[in-house]
Amino acid sequence: MHSGSRWLLMVCMVLAVACGKEKAAPAPSPVTQPTTPPAPNNTTFTNPLLPSGADPWVAQKDGFYYYMNTTYTDLRIWKTAKMSDLSLANSTTIWRPEANSPAGGNLWAPELYFFDGKWYVYYSAGPAGTNLGLQRTWVLENSAADPTTGTWINKGRVYNPNADFWAIDGTVLEQNNKRYFIWSGHDGVNGVQRLYISEMSNPWTLTGPRVELSSPEHPWENVGPPYVNEGPEIIKHDNKTFLVYSASFCGTDSYALGMLTATATADPMLPASWTKSSKPVFTQSPVNRAFATGHNGFFKSKDGQEDWLIYHANSNPGEGCVEKRNPRMQKFNWNADGSPNFGTPVAINTPVTKPGGE
Repeated sequence: MHSGSRWLLMVCMVLAVACGKEKAAPAPSPVTQPTTPPAPNNTTFTNPLLPSGADPWVAQKDGFYYYMNTTYTDLRIWKTAKMSDLSLANSTTIWRPEANSPAGGNLWAPELYFFDGKWYVYYSAGPAGTNLGLQRTWVLENSAADPTTGTWINKGRVYNPNADFWAIDGTVLEQNNKRYFIWSGHDGVNGVQRLYISEMSNPWTLTGPRVELSSPEHPWENVGPPYVNEGPEIIKHDNKTFLVYSASFCGTDSYALGMLTATATADPMLPASWTKSSKPVFTQSPVNRAFATGHNGFFKSKDGQEDWLIYHANSNPGEGCVEKRNPRMQKFNWNADGSPNFGTPVAINTPVTKPGGE
């Protein structure tokens, strides 16, 4: 990554990989919350949703929300009928890897999907320890109706054998009756994190080439090092497909959301199908105690009428890319051209109207 001169170059490359995404399984430490939030009532909630939880993700099925976030050592699902009640939900540990396995540690950014009558969790992991240069993308499968029950089966790595490089943050795009896997990875030359896409022949297998869709090019994407495009997420609206991603090193306060746009019928494997926003679409708000805002997900309100953004942020500057990142959510609207308008991060410990239907 993320003679005497040759030795120095090797040292720099090792350090860059070790800093590329997150620190390995940090020891727990308390999260600083400077004020006591007001008591919630039946119409409002307050952010953060939980004291800690990076890379938040929400899936919806049969009237329930299934929430996941990075927990480093295992995979957990929180099940709740109301996202505003997430702090009241119990978590279920669905996967704890064998310590000596190739995916035995540093479990990051899980995403839960329901495809073809089965549940799938895509996540990033590598060997336990501090060597983060071996991170890869993996997937589990479960045929139970409720993903907090049943048996999870390891379906192995999701990767292109012809381009088997460092890879994290896998997500799935469904377009033109096909599925595509999009992730953040290296090109095999340096530690810059880029966004790649491959077609999927089934939920655990990639087919065809790996195509680069985006790399850090604007100044706001290059706050680091390392220089980063990661955390790709998909939302569709008004016959358009939006690929929202996180830019700059997650350990900086400048971590922010960028966006690629394509039509809903375009071939997503063609880089020319995508247009990149020249400015971030969601970024820090010091006055609202939101720093390093990024790695988001999307969900619909319970009544199906509202679109919501869920993301992580730090409550204080300089808190880095570790366990002090906490999940937050807020409703967003749509611009006249059909693109999402995420607004400004809402203030912590301030009443926010609950999602519709809650």
